[in-house]
Amino acid sequence: MRKVAVAGIILLLGIGFVAADEFNALVTKVDGNKVSFYRVKKGQKEGDEITLTAVEKVKVNKGKFNKETKKQEAGDPIDGGLKNELFTKGGKDGKGVIVRITTDADNKKITDILVTGGGKKKDAK
Repeated sequence: MRKVAVAGIILLLGIGFVAADEFNALVTKVDGNKVSFYRVKKGQKEGDEITLTAVEKVKVNKGKFNKETKKQEAGDPIDGGLKNELFTKGGKDGKGVIVRITTDADNKKITDILVTGGGKKKDAK
């Protein structure tokens, strides 16, 4: 019984290390299933531009903020996915689209894209 318990703990720890990555990004270009983006932290770009391939059936949804959990959740699907005008034109202002990206366990392919911003223009002050 002790061996089973130890094996279960090791399995749970191993799953934690192989979990997918999730982060905020500014998508600057989409070419087919290739997505170019910058990681974003506190509204600022971090590092160099990264390009990853999206899986064939990547989920692309509008984000909606859940006030109870205080987290972004998937809302309605975006028509056309990565082929939507939002991505092909770089957002409504042409500077990119703010999203939440989820990658696979190897961090080599994008599995989910949640559009969290990039569509609203701020009023000039």
